[in-house]
Amino acid sequence: MLSPCLGREDVRRALDRSLEESRWVTVVGPPGSGKTLLVRHAAQGRGVAWVDARALHGLDEVLLAALGSLGAETAPGDTLAGALGRALDGRDCLLVLDGLDLDGTGAGPVIEAMLEGTTDVRVVVTARTTAGERHESVVRVAPLPVPHQRAPLEGPAVELFLRGIRAAGGPLVDLASQAHEVRRLLSATGGLPLLIEQVAVQSALVGLSNAMSTVSLDQAVDSAHGLLDPSSATALRRIGLLDFPVGLGVLAHVLDRSTAEAAELAGNLVRRSLLEVDQRGHFDMLSPIRGRARALAGPDDVAAVGSGLLAWAQSHAPDHDNYGAADAEWLRDLPAMRHAVLTACADPATRADGYSVANRIFSSLYTSMRAREALEVLEGALSSGGGPSEIGAQVARRAGIAASEVRGTYEGLWLLDRADEHASAAPRPEEQLAKTASIRAEMHLDAGDTARAEAEAKRAISLDPEGSISRQATRTLADVYASQGRFAEAAQAVSDAMPARISRDERWIDLSARTVLARIALEQGRIAEAVAGARAVVLEARELAEDRVGLLAETLLRGIDPTWQVRDVVRDTLPWAVRLPVLAQDGRDLLVAGETQQAAGLAADVVALADSARLGRDGVEARLLLGRALVGLGDLDQATTTYLTALESCHTMRLPLRAADVLDGLAGVARARDLPEARLLAAAAFALRTPRLAVRWGYSADYDVVPAHRAPAEWIDGAELSDDAVALVTAVFTRPGPGAPSVLDALTAAERQVADRVAHGLTSRQIAEELFVSPRTVDAHLTHIYRKLDINTRARLAALVVDSR
Repeated sequence: MLSPCLGREDVRRALDRSLEESRWVTVVGPPGSGKTLLVRHAAQGRGVAWVDARALHGLDEVLLAALGSLGAETAPGDTLAGALGRALDGRDCLLVLDGLDLDGTGAGPVIEAMLEGTTDVRVVVTARTTAGERHESVVRVAPLPVPHQRAPLEGPAVELFLRGIRAAGGPLVDLASQAHEVRRLLSATGGLPLLIEQVAVQSALVGLSNAMSTVSLDQAVDSAHGLLDPSSATALRRIGLLDFPVGLGVLAHVLDRSTAEAAELAGNLVRRSLLEVDQRGHFDMLSPIRGRARALAGPDDVAAVGSGLLAWAQSHAPDHDNYGAADAEWLRDLPAMRHAVLTACADPATRADGYSVANRIFSSLYTSMRAREALEVLEGALSSGGGPSEIGAQVARRAGIAASEVRGTYEGLWLLDRADEHASAAPRPEEQLAKTASIRAEMHLDAGDTARAEAEAKRAISLDPEGSISRQATRTLADVYASQGRFAEAAQAVSDAMPARISRDERWIDLSARTVLARIALEQGRIAEAVAGARAVVLEARELAEDRVGLLAETLLRGIDPTWQVRDVVRDTLPWAVRLPVLAQDGRDLLVAGETQQAAGLAADVVALADSARLGRDGVEARLLLGRALVGLGDLDQATTTYLTALESCHTMRLPLRAADVLDGLAGVARARDLPEARLLAAAAFALRTPRLAVRWGYSADYDVVPAHRAPAEWIDGAELSDDAVALVTAVFTRPGPGAPSVLDALTAAERQVADRVAHGLTSRQIAEELFVSPRTVDAHLTHIYRKLDINTRARLAALVVDSR
C-alpha cells in the first residue's frame, strides 16, 4: 500500500499527461521532494521494470541494472545498449530509472538513441537535472507549499506533518495554541516531504518546542542522529556505509550484535523513517539519508563494517572450496558477499581472506548458474592484486570458467594463462597446472574442438595422475569419446571417473558421468535405459541442489520421455552453455507440437547465439533442428544450406553421429527435389552409424529414405567421413543457375531474405516478425552480410539489392 501523495494532484495530472504523450519523462526535483513516490503512484497498473539507480555511478552499471530488472542480459558480442533496446522493444513495459545521475553517467544520449531505434520503449527517469534530449519531456516537482505567517494553518504540508507525528506515537497537536511552533518547523523544512517526515518524528519524540528548526535534510538527519540512543546512532552510521539492502544476519555482524538485538535496533530506525524494509525483509536507506549517515561515520565505523561483513562472509561461505549448493543461504545476500570479498581483497592485510572467501563461494554460484555474478566477484578479486599463489591460481581459473560462460567460450583463456602463472609459485605446481588443463579441455569441448579437448584432458591426468582433478578430466574424456561415437572408450572413462566411494565435493562428477551413459544408451537405441538413467540423475541432482547438472540431464530427458513433468526454469537467467541446450529442446517440443514456424525461429536464434558464443556442438544441434523445421515449411533451399553448414562443422569437430543426422536430413531434401543421390546420402549416414551400433532417433528418423546398398567410397574413410566428403556432398546440391553472377550470391538463403526486407525499408523488429525469428537473429544475419559484402550500412545493402534486380 503506497503512502498518499498529499498536495500533488496537479503534478500527478501533469505526470499522467506526459506519460500518455511522451516516451521519455524525466521527473525533476530536489532530494526529498517525493519524486519516487509520485512515479510509483503513476506506474500503478502498468508493467514496470524498476531500477534503483541511486548508487549507480557509470553508464555500464545503469545498463546492466536495467537488463537485470527485465530478466535479460547480453549475449557474447552484444553491446549493453543494443541488448537493452532489444529487451525493451515490442514489450509493454515502463522502464523506471529512479535516482539516476544523468550528468555523471552520461545516460541521456544512450536513452535518446534507444528511443530512436525502437518503437515501443517508454522510460521514466527521476533525477536532479534534465538530459536536454529531443525526446525528453520534463515534469518538475516543487516542495509542498508551506503556509505563510498570516495564512491559515492548513494544506498538504500541515497534514503530512500531523500524520507523521501521529504515526510516531506523539501527542495530539493543538494548531491554535501551538501554531507558532508548527509554522517554525514547517518553514524550516522548505516544504520537502522527506524533511517534514523527519521533523514530525523528532517532534513526536521531544515535543514541538524542542524539535530543531532544520534548514536541510543533512541537518534533519543530524538532528535525528543526536536524538538516538548510542546503539541506534551507531546502527544508523554503519548501515549508511552499505550501498545495498541487507538481511538481518548481515546486519547483526555489521553491528556486532545478536540477531534479536540487531532486529530491535533496525526496527527503531524504521519507526523513525530513517530506514526502510523491502518485500524480502531486507533493510535499506533512502539515498539522501544514506549520504548524510555515511558522512557521520568515523574510522571506527568503517573498520567495524569491513570486519563485520568479512566475518559474516567467512561464517557463511562453505568450509571447502568445492562445496556449495544452489540453495545456499548466503545467496540471498549476494551483494553483501560481493562487497565483503572486494573490500577484503582491496586491503593487503585481509587480501588472503578475501581470496579464500571468493574461492569458497564459487561452487554455489556455479551450480546455481550465476556465472555473471561469479565473474564480477572473481575478476574484482584478481584486479586487487596477487593473492596467495595456490588460491590465486584457482580464483583465476574459476574466473576463466565464468568468463567463458558470460562472454563466449574462449573469452576466459587469458585467465587460464594467468592461473598457470600463479601455479609456478604454488606448493604443488603440477596440481594447479593439471586443474587448468582440465578446464581448457572443457572449453575446447564446448567449442567443438574435440581433438584439443582430448589432448588437454589427457595432459591434465598426466600432470597429476593421483590428484583431485583426474576424475574431472576423465569425465571430460568420457564426454569427448561419446561425442565422437567411441562408445566403448566412453563407457570405460565413465567407469574410471566413478569410484566406489564418492566424496561430497565430487558428486556432480558422478551425476554428469551418468548423464553421458544415458546419452550413449539413447544413441544405441536403448531408450528405456536412457530414460531410467536420466531420471535417476535428475532426482538425485534435485536432492543435492545440483541445479546445473540436473537441468542438463532433464533437458535430455524431455526429448525421450513425454510423461516427465518438467520443472519451470527462467531461460534468460541461465548461462549460455546451459541455456542453449534448453532452448534447442524447446524448439524440438514446438516441432513435435506442429508449431513448425515457431520452431524454426527459435532454432535460428540458437544458431546465432551459439555462433557468437562459440558453442560449436550446440550450433550443430540447432542447425539440425532448423534444417528439419525448414523442410517442414517447404523452404528446401535454406534447409540445404543449413544442413551443409552443419555437415562441415561435424566434419571439423569430428562428430560422426551428428554428421549422420545431417546426411539423413540432406537425403530427405534430395528426395523432395527428386535428386538421384538421395539413397546414397542415406547410405553414407548408415555407414557412419553401423560400426558404432548406433541408431537413428529423434527428428533424424523422420527422413525415411531407403539407403543404397553401399555409400560412395570417396565419401567414407573407414568409419569416418573422408576429407573430400563435404565438398562432394555439397556438389550434389550445386547446380549452375541462369543469368550473370551477382554479388549477393555469396549470401545464404536466410541472409538473402533479410537483405530483401532491408531493401523494402523494414526495421530489424519488423523483419523478425515476418520471418518468425528474434531481432537478435536479424542483427546476426546483418553482421554476416556486411562482412561478406564489405559494407557497413543498411542503405548500402538496400542499394546492392536494388541494383541486382
